[in-house]
Amino acid sequence: MGVTCFEHEIASPVPPAKIFKASVLESDTVIPKVVPHIVKCVEVIQGDGGPGTIKKIHFCEGHKFKFMTHRIDAVDKENYSISYTVIDGDMLCGFIESISHELTVSASPDGGSIYKNKIKYHTKGDEDCTEHANGGKEEGIAVFKAIEAHVIAHPDAY
Repeated sequence: MGVTCFEHEIASPVPPAKIFKASVLESDTVIPKVVPHIVKCVEVIQGDGGPGTIKKIHFCEGHKFKFMTHRIDAVDKENYSISYTVIDGDMLCGFIESISHELTVSASPDGGSIYKNKIKYHTKGDEDCTEHANGGKEEGIAVFKAIEAHVIAHPDAY
């Protein structure tokens, strides 16, 4: 089994508490609302949002993937971090065992925040998943920016 790591960070004008609440704590309802052309719905299979919770994300008709299932490994609401692992779905493409994410949101000097995502692709063999990861990164950034725009347009909601 191979492991390939990627990292990216995004600066946002939105304070950490607000962007974390919208992008993590309320993501089940916010994401389908802000990117309905990507995510149809989020189904909680088990759990209450804390560690061990399993969620199935259903993508929209015409998306390159149908679904993914992830397990929440850790949530730290005070320090604005979450770890979760994609454990099932056609996005694993047959050669990826799992994809683990470590997301953190920290304050930036200008009153906004820095959103960091560390991603580890655990492959079944020594497959190169760079192209797969780059596509996922672009879509992830687009989803984040849509959430950010939603929070800016509805500041009192978060």
